Amino acid sequence: MKNGDVFRLTEDQRIDWLRLIRAENVGPRTFRILINQFGGAGPAVRLLPELARRGGRTLVKIPAREEAEAELAEAARLGVRYVALGETGYPKLLREIDDPPPLLAVRGNSEVFARPSIAMVGARNASVAGTRYAASLAREFGEAGFVVVSGLARGIDAAAHRASLQSGTIAVLAGGHAKPYPAENAKLLEALVENGAAVSEMPHRWEPRARDFPRRNRLISGLAAGVVVVEAAERSGSLITARLAGEQGREVFAVPGSPADPRAGGTNRLIKQGATLVTSATDVIENLKPMLGLTSVPVIAREPEVIVTVDASPGGDELRERVAMLLGSAPVTLDDLVRESKARTADVQVALLELELAGRIERHGGGLVSLI
Repeated sequence: MKNGDVFRLTEDQRIDWLRLIRAENVGPRTFRILINQFGGAGPAVRLLPELARRGGRTLVKIPAREEAEAELAEAARLGVRYVALGETGYPKLLREIDDPPPLLAVRGNSEVFARPSIAMVGARNASVAGTRYAASLAREFGEAGFVVVSGLARGIDAAAHRASLQSGTIAVLAGGHAKPYPAENAKLLEALVENGAAVSEMPHRWEPRARDFPRRNRLISGLAAGVVVVEAAERSGSLITARLAGEQGREVFAVPGSPADPRAGGTNRLIKQGATLVTSATDVIENLKPMLGLTSVPVIAREPEVIVTVDASPGGDELRERVAMLLGSAPVTLDDLVRESKARTADVQVALLELELAGRIERHGGGLVSLI
């Protein structure tokens, strides 16, 4: 699909997309490879069991059509709609990241996605001074026309959301829309969807777990032109967001703090590592001006009505195991595997899909893969 092109899924296609992204061992990167390889989500869903079997797994969990329909219907009753990558209404900045969610569950006013945005993250156990400063920054960003993005957590996140309720704010949920976390911020969530929006890539009733928060953090940074960190300890999850922001080509900003306060350890280190020091909202806005308006769309196939079969030619098992032998714990590129295996790119791609669906490999940013 070319930059600027948009499309709209049929309801049947949307169900197929949901079934495919909810299938076991299928993440955003694998999803895109599958539909580009096999011509659409429908054919990919039908081929998953055979691909997984070849990879060494006898059973792969794929939601039934009825399960996908039930999730869409229950979400709709809460006012949640599932927007596909490439459809009108999908956040433009989020399309730029390496692994955008194929389907984004959106609740609230999607018009906020068209406006420039700044992410704000920080300590859950924030100080009074920290929350007040975060609120002050958020209000100034809103007055300057920016949408504030954050994660609905306690502390800095909640302060930033509350201060930007009128100007517009986006909450990125670690769980599903039916399970906002923490529960104490449920009323804040209801208030912010009036002028802003809440988004999630997780199943509607998903209860967030610890490992879901780093995954959520890439969406916080991906939705914004820059990330401002206010109070973060040395091992804070906010530093994960800052790292992801750097990997995504976003600007990273940090509010300095006292060396005696552990909550400033992470932010002060970010400044040492090159993050822009923030003493006012102007520091952020002036730095972001050159970036605003830069968007691109990742290549993802349209949904043709085709029937695809997997090539079961002799040698498939041999190639797959040869690819597995070439892999190790250090991530390598597809080009490396093609060169070393002396096989066609398309055949190596299929072998990698089979291994991934069997839970034997892991995909990384930049098209890298490694053995689990």
